[in-house]
Amino acid sequence: MPLRPIDLARAHGLSTQAVRNYEEAGVLPPAARSAHGYRQYGERHAAALRAFLALLPGHGHPAATAIMRAATAGDLPEALRLIDGSHALLAEDRRTLAAVRTALDHLPPDPADPPDPAAPPDPAAPQAAGTPASGTHIGPLAHRLGLRPATLREWERAGLVTPHRDPRTGYRVYTPAQVREVLLAEQLRRGGHGLARTAEILDRLRTAGSPEAVRPTLAAWQDRLTARGRALLAGAAALHAYLDHPGDPGDPA
Repeated sequence: MPLRPIDLARAHGLSTQAVRNYEEAGVLPPAARSAHGYRQYGERHAAALRAFLALLPGHGHPAATAIMRAATAGDLPEALRLIDGSHALLAEDRRTLAAVRTALDHLPPDPADPPDPAAPPDPAAPQAAGTPASGTHIGPLAHRLGLRPATLREWERAGLVTPHRDPRTGYRVYTPAQVREVLLAEQLRRGGHGLARTAEILDRLRTAGSPEAVRPTLAAWQDRLTARGRALLAGAAALHAYLDHPGDPGDPA
C-alpha cells in the first residue's frame, strides 16, 4: 500500500513539509504520483528516511544530506568517499585528544616551573632590573627544549604563546604559565599537529583556565568521541539496509 507524506512524517516525528523537503533535496528517491497528483511513497522511501535520520548524529546535516543524495542517485563511490571523510575527522579528533593527554602528562606538576639549572645564561638577554624573578628568557627556554630561539619566535608569530616584554630591556620574558604552554606546544608539535591546530588547542586550554583545569573535561571529550563513533556505525547500518532494499535507489517506488 502506498505511503502518504503524513505516514512517513508521523512514523519519524517529522512534519509533512520536512518529508517533502527531503525528497526535493534528493535525500529520498522521487515519489510516484497518484492519478490526482498526490505523492505516493513506498517502503524504500521509508528506508531512505531511516538511513538519513541515522546518519545525522554522526555526520551532521550537510554531510548526511550529501551522502544520501549520492546514495539515492546511485553514486555509491561518492557516498563512501563522504563517509570516509567523517571517519577521518573522527580519527583526527582522537589523535588530538591523545596528543593533549600525552602533553599534559609530560608537563611539570609544579606550576611554578623552575628554570633549568643546567641551561647556560642567555647572552642576549641579561637579567635587567625589573625583570620578573620567575620569568624565563627565550634563550634558556629554547635550550631547555632543544629548540632554536627562532622557532619560539615563529610560534609567537603564529599565536601559540605570546611572552611578556621586559619594560626596561624589551626582552621576551616567559611567565611560568607561558613556559607550560610552550612545553605543551612542543608536545603537540612533536605529535604532528600544525601551528594552526596547536594554537587552537592552546586557546581552548586558556579558555578552560589552565592545562590542569582541562583534565576533568578529557573524559567527557572521550565520551563524545565514542558516541560519535557509535553514531557512525548506526548510520552505516541504516544506509546499508537502504542500499540493499529491493529496487534501484534512483527509481521511484
